[in-house]
Amino acid sequence: MLALSRKKNEALVVNNDIEITILDIRGDQVKIGISAPKEVPIYRKEIYLQIQEANQDAMNTENLEALKELF
Repeated sequence: MLALSRKKNEALVVNNDIEITILDIRGDQVKIGISAPKEVPIYRKEIYLQIQEANQDAMNTENLEALKELF
């Protein structure tokens, strides 16, 4: 993991087309802004993990067997 220090209104650039800007710092909370192309999905990690879990659940063998029976 790369760890960088940034101050309010300073930014990082990732892969030439994603910009992450520090918008505000209050206590232990940091507000960031992300500018990226529309085709780049951006999720909070807890939401991303929920999506991954739902995808795994959808691929369980019971669902595959039910799908096979449709054909």
